[in-house]
Amino acid sequence: MCLLLGSVVGHADWINLTGAETSRNIAEIYVLDDHVKLVLEIYVADLETFEDLVPDDWLKEVDPSRPSVTDRMRAFSSSTFQFVTEGGEQLQAQLQLVEPRTRKDRQSPFAGMINPFTRQRVPEAPQDKRVLYAELKYPFTERPRALTIIPPLDEKGRATVTIGFITYHKAVPIIDFRYLGAPAKVALDWDDPWYTKFDNPNLKRHHKSALMSFLYVEPFEVRHEILTRVRDLGQWMDLGLRGDEYIEVDELEPLKQRIGEFFLNKNPVTIDGKRLKPILDRSNYVKVALTGIQLIERPERLEISTAIVGVILAYITDGMPRQVKVDWELFTDQIQRVPATAIDPAGPLLSYVEPQDKVHTWTNFLKNYKMPTVEQVSVDAALTTMQIPVASILCLVALVPVIRKWRAQHRAGGAARTLLVTGALLLVGGLALYPFARVSIAKPSAMAPALTDADAQLVLQALLKNVYRAFDFREEEDVYDKLALSVEGDLLTDIYLQSRKSLQIQKAGGAQAKVKDVEVLAASVDGRPDRPLAYTLKAKWTALGTVGHWGHIHTRKNLYDALVTVDAVDGNWRITDLELLEEQRIDPYGKSRPESGGPGPVSGDRGSGIGNGGPALQRSSSQSRGASVTP
Repeated sequence: MCLLLGSVVGHADWINLTGAETSRNIAEIYVLDDHVKLVLEIYVADLETFEDLVPDDWLKEVDPSRPSVTDRMRAFSSSTFQFVTEGGEQLQAQLQLVEPRTRKDRQSPFAGMINPFTRQRVPEAPQDKRVLYAELKYPFTERPRALTIIPPLDEKGRATVTIGFITYHKAVPIIDFRYLGAPAKVALDWDDPWYTKFDNPNLKRHHKSALMSFLYVEPFEVRHEILTRVRDLGQWMDLGLRGDEYIEVDELEPLKQRIGEFFLNKNPVTIDGKRLKPILDRSNYVKVALTGIQLIERPERLEISTAIVGVILAYITDGMPRQVKVDWELFTDQIQRVPATAIDPAGPLLSYVEPQDKVHTWTNFLKNYKMPTVEQVSVDAALTTMQIPVASILCLVALVPVIRKWRAQHRAGGAARTLLVTGALLLVGGLALYPFARVSIAKPSAMAPALTDADAQLVLQALLKNVYRAFDFREEEDVYDKLALSVEGDLLTDIYLQSRKSLQIQKAGGAQAKVKDVEVLAASVDGRPDRPLAYTLKAKWTALGTVGHWGHIHTRKNLYDALVTVDAVDGNWRITDLELLEEQRIDPYGKSRPESGGPGPVSGDRGSGIGNGGPALQRSSSQSRGASVTP
């Protein structure tokens, strides 16, 4: 049996607050080598505006005077959805596909909530999910230097329908989802699509820089994470590729390894005045997606001009550093300012490095931060021992002959005043000495009081936190030793072995998450007649975990229902068995849904830090998964 939250594939958590991705109409625009591809999702109530796309056989009655498809496409290109080159040429549309579909789900978790920046409500997607789906092609013979995108306009030059749009130049997203409410001009950089951009400064993507540095400072580990384009790396190293345009599938892995080794010897990191040797944690090909940075999980041919590699270097520390410095070395003629972000338990601190100021420094200014610790959970002495008041018992034993002698003298009619005084002194002394001179002895199991539900909840809370905390440690021996303080028997071996498998998944591309908060919601106790001081707890708890890489955080929160057996072993509680009854993904925002993401709690404080959060907990009766933990 085992219990853990395990590694997860990390996705970014950037969320667009404009609401454009939930617009009534959606346009996806792709500027490719010899044409522009337009993909439309048209809301059923706005079909009149896009009537030219509706096939004849969809109409109940076809007007004989209705233009042909060719003429309708000519009209569509000149008045409905236009692409105009810098020379004034109007590209002509070719209808590739049109069919009824259901709207693609681009629902934002913030839909319906108030945007904290604009104070406006984030729009929700229409309740009616029916759309007309259309794909159109706008060919060109010469690559334009610029394109003006013109939606359907009224006489005042404003869009007649609401359109949310996204634009790509080859594989590079130029903007995040925005509203296309007026003509928008984009300057095309065919040599390097990364630098293609709209002239409207509001039309941009959140991930703008081609080269970025992220410094993660955590207890027992510092990570330096770099995002870089392969094209830029060609200025600093020999890429060793067969062609100048593409990275072929068989070249991906060798190139990734060479890039990782290259960064092992660049941008030296100094921790508390010592230059430590970096460990190549992993490197991955990534892409800039609508939600931020995402792993490319399946090998595919990549364009050199758009391919991005993420490299993670790790440095093992004894605890929380006092100061970390990165001496950044890599600049180009185009890249003279590199975003450098430091992320610690209180959140991110954004800055930049430049050739004249190239040292990125993080200093520990955390307030009220407590290092994660793993401590044994002691069994309440009232459950295992009983206190014998030796001095009081001796007084009572000495009182017995005094009483006998007093009774004998009293029957004989003799004076017994001295014996009375002696007996009174022994009685008072026994009562006075009761709190002192006590000896502890093991309590028979039959006399042990039952563990209350409230006490069981506290015990389980401490044990689960310990289990998760154990995975904050990087070295396998440390993880095992810390687990052994809270887990016993075969379960300890299961959890440890599964954690190693989890780390293998991490190295293969997944990201090791960390639990930032575990909360036991309920625990009911069922005694074990066959085992004194062993209890089976029917418990429910939640574990909130995050995985953060390249400046983004993916958060998950799980709810668990399980039977957990705890035993008193050498005076301390241990988990000896666990059977998972149910596991449910819940929304950290508080909404009920199967998948979720969101911000974690602040575990450190600089006074104005932004919180970042760790993994969720998993366990079944036959297998376990590794987890890292910080409450």
